Amino acid sequence: MRDTPFAVRHKFALLGAALALSGAALVPIARADNPAGNLNSGNNGHAAPNRLPSFVVAGSLRTTSYDGVSDDLLTAGLGKTGLAGAAPSIANPAAPTAAELRRLAIWSNYRALVDMSANGGYGRFWGPNVDVYGDDTLGEGKIAGTEYLAYADEGSGRQNVSLLVQVPASFNPASPCIVTATSSGSRGVYGAISAAGEWGLKRGCAVAYTDKGSGNGAHELMTGTVTLIDGLTADAATAGRNSLFTANVPAAGLAAYNQQYPNRYAFKHAHSQQNPEQDWGKDTLEAVQFAYWVLNQQFAPSADTSNTASNHGVRYAPGDITTIAASVSNGGGASLAAAEQDPGKWITAVVVGEPQINVRMPGNAQVSEGGQRIAAAGRPLADYMTLANLLQPCAALAQSAAGAPYLTALPAATTAAIRQARCAALASAGYVHGSDTQTQANDALARLHDAGYEADSDLLQAPMWDSQAVPAVAVTYANAYTRSSVADNLCGFSFGTTSASTGAAGVTPAVSPMRTVFGLGNGVPPTNGVNLVYNVTPAGGADHRLATPDASFAGAVCMRALWTNGDPRMRQSVQAISVNANLHGKPAIIVQGRSDALVPINHASRAYLAANSVREGSRSQLSLYEVMNGQHFDAFLGVPGFDNRFVPVHYYNIEALNLMWDHLKNGTPLPPSQVVRTIPRGGNPGAAPALAVTNLPAIVANPGSNAISARDGVVNVPH
Repeated sequence: MRDTPFAVRHKFALLGAALALSGAALVPIARADNPAGNLNSGNNGHAAPNRLPSFVVAGSLRTTSYDGVSDDLLTAGLGKTGLAGAAPSIANPAAPTAAELRRLAIWSNYRALVDMSANGGYGRFWGPNVDVYGDDTLGEGKIAGTEYLAYADEGSGRQNVSLLVQVPASFNPASPCIVTATSSGSRGVYGAISAAGEWGLKRGCAVAYTDKGSGNGAHELMTGTVTLIDGLTADAATAGRNSLFTANVPAAGLAAYNQQYPNRYAFKHAHSQQNPEQDWGKDTLEAVQFAYWVLNQQFAPSADTSNTASNHGVRYAPGDITTIAASVSNGGGASLAAAEQDPGKWITAVVVGEPQINVRMPGNAQVSEGGQRIAAAGRPLADYMTLANLLQPCAALAQSAAGAPYLTALPAATTAAIRQARCAALASAGYVHGSDTQTQANDALARLHDAGYEADSDLLQAPMWDSQAVPAVAVTYANAYTRSSVADNLCGFSFGTTSASTGAAGVTPAVSPMRTVFGLGNGVPPTNGVNLVYNVTPAGGADHRLATPDASFAGAVCMRALWTNGDPRMRQSVQAISVNANLHGKPAIIVQGRSDALVPINHASRAYLAANSVREGSRSQLSLYEVMNGQHFDAFLGVPGFDNRFVPVHYYNIEALNLMWDHLKNGTPLPPSQVVRTIPRGGNPGAAPALAVTNLPAIVANPGSNAISARDGVVNVPH
């Protein structure tokens, strides 16, 4: 049996984990008045009934068991080989089944968050076949168990947050554990299955998922088609409160909009008018509470009660189950928010990667790197994302960004023309200085540095915009923060189908994207054939990159002005989503790559650590592991230019989860905050050598000169 770094570092520590899965030696965290395994008493001395949480829509609840052969929890029956292969087929593309859409969703979401390339770590350092010791012992890695799916809602039918709990057949009721897997980005309910779900299932833990009120809630406006909780579609009027999302537009207004802007789509994150991000912490906590109910239903004996709503008692009361809040990106931010909102009943510990989090920075909080203060640290997404959307196309031409990886389907000549035109437009409007394109581009990049972007991320400014990650996020969040309706066309933008050859909007798709949006969509454009459209010009609108020579510059300026001019809707929403960085003494780990150009580390992890050192002080148990040569999208590591320059952050997310498990079960101290100095694979773009142990140094107990210090609001990071 081959020993990977995980095996070497954790084999003895994880012996306790193996005992836990077998039911021996270890016991769950339990309250003194309610040891796990005893039914909570109430109801005149009888066992208290296990009541469905009030936020769960009872009629939406559905339960499905998977045998681990034909279908399973982790791979939807595809196994390790199938996840690495082509997209699973649908027998009748015009009418996919719920099971086919679930399989497609698991396939696409799994691949979206990890490197699946042949020379990457899939199948060797992570993947369904890799066990908790880091060894290739699990074959195809299918996991039998039961899945519980339901909506959470306050009664209006407009929230309809998807909750899902997976209970593996290996779950040990005598040593219970829960791992959250709140969706990354704006993805659907399976949106963190590879980031956190896989690790939890391998541990024998129940996994609590939520789409946090965003997900693939889509509304095809011309046909009135909407998505349902299981991915199937229905007419909006027929679906009613069962719709995952229906745009709130009066019939007359919708008809007028469709006539002027045909073949447009509303998406839940952007157009629900509810600023769903303000509830991401609550959604994560509700997923945990739903998991408690599920585990009591499955493992508590029947209760002697006349309450016909439940025939099970309460074996696990709040605090009885070891629960790790875990996910990445938006899911990571949601996990931190949930831990802050939890006074100590539901969440035991936190392990998150590259969290998108908006921090209320104390007045004395500051971040320094190599002795130089980062003056801009701690800005909210509404600020840095609208700035990046404005400047990145020009900054891509800066000298220090030369040779950046290419991440666009547009011809190289078109991309170059867009960048040059954006530089000229920025200079004309006074956003950058310089009399020639090169000087303007260098100034644009310098302004991003001044705004908190690391020089380590210079090569990623181009691909973040070219891939449309930054424009899509800027538009989606601006709509969400201003609580705009789809009919508002905020700053001239909409979501619609476009011509592949000309970019013209309003084309009627041969097959509606709605058929498979649950399986292949990511919740923001471009997704499954729906693109980001600029409606102002030309007539009828076009793909935002091609609508004007400078790539819809006026729309980008408008988005930026929503923040800089203090739009009260945006300011109020950003205040509502901001956190204090008080984890109430819970042990916590944050992992992030220094090269992150989507969620800059100075505004996320470093800022959170600084604020936490003020708000928790000596009670803090938070560690930050900053990964050199790590960036936001591990799935891009299969792209030439990413493969030879960057390393997988996911590898360190797994290591952090293992370290936390060892800490909770064996009392092993968590390593302190530190910079992890990885070694890129090197070689030529597209032909990097295979990822090896030598590229991935360990997180260590004594980091020495690589230690990150955090005290009284001051964070010092070694250069």
